Amino acid sequence: MIGQPQVYAVLDRMAIPFEYYEHPEAPTIEIASQYYRGENTTLCKNLFFRNHKGNKHYLVIMDARFPMDIHDMEHRLGQGKLSFASEERMMRYLGVRPGSVSLFTLVNDAQHEVILFVDRNLLNAKKVSFHPNDNHASLVISVADMMRFIEDIGNRYEIVQLYSVDNIP
Repeated sequence: MIGQPQVYAVLDRMAIPFEYYEHPEAPTIEIASQYYRGENTTLCKNLFFRNHKGNKHYLVIMDARFPMDIHDMEHRLGQGKLSFASEERMMRYLGVRPGSVSLFTLVNDAQHEVILFVDRNLLNAKKVSFHPNDNHASLVISVADMMRFIEDIGNRYEIVQLYSVDNIP
């Protein structure tokens, strides 16, 4: 299977079942949506930010249907001015290159330095889809198992309301 072995090791240890799909490289949501599969599955957008000082890092996961407005996100997350983290920071903290960031990259954050923000709207989904830290494949898991994974992985996290479901295009 395509993806980082440590992702599959954690899913196996936790007995989290998943659907597995291989596809051509999908480094953006626009491309990933072309290969999107899964009945009742929400495709997730995964964004890696740093604060203005560069001493805090954040992974934001949200429904891919929502537009991303960084100024609105700064306000809702309450972490000050945000900018996208560099490729070097992405590799250091998440162990992946741009286009492969996902919830599962937290398996590479052994020091639990990255703070996770989960859009509250995802909790209403049945299943969610993420890359297994390689954008040539996608895994689909239940939202309940996503939350089990988040609790188990050990990073600090917050559930935040990023958008109203009335604003879904």
